[in-house]
Formats: sequence, C-alpha cells, structure tokens
Amino acid sequence: MKHYSERITINAQTRFGRPSIRGIRISVYDILGWFASGMTKQDILTDFPELTEEDLQAALSYAADREHKILIAS
Repeated sequence: MKHYSERITINAQTRFGRPSIRGIRISVYDILGWFASGMTKQDILTDFPELTEEDLQAALSYAADREHKILIAS
C-alpha cells in the first residue's frame, strides 16, 4: 500500500537527499533507527511533537515498499 507519497519527500537540499517526512529535517532513516533502538511509537511522538502517527506509518510503508522493490530486482 503506497499511502506515503504525500508525506515522504526527497529534496537534495534536505538531509542530503534522503527521504524525509513532509520536507522537515527528520528522515525515514531516523524513524527506522528509533524503532530499531526500541523506541515505541508514543516515545517518538512525545520526543518529536512535529511528527504524527500518519508520518510514522508513512515511513514504515516507504521502507517496506523499498525493501520489496529490492527483493524483486534481485
């Protein structure tokens, strides 16, 4: 499901062109790292109030879609 296209932006001027949330300086990679380090959704939303649950879901969807494309290309 690709519902991330309105929330994930890629801009060479922001975070070295990494996919970011709504053009702010928080990248998909940042969010994945926080989850991987054991932070919960609520932890992230508390620490970064500029994010929404929809932003976190968009980051996960983007990562899953990208992983799927890598597997297909292999």
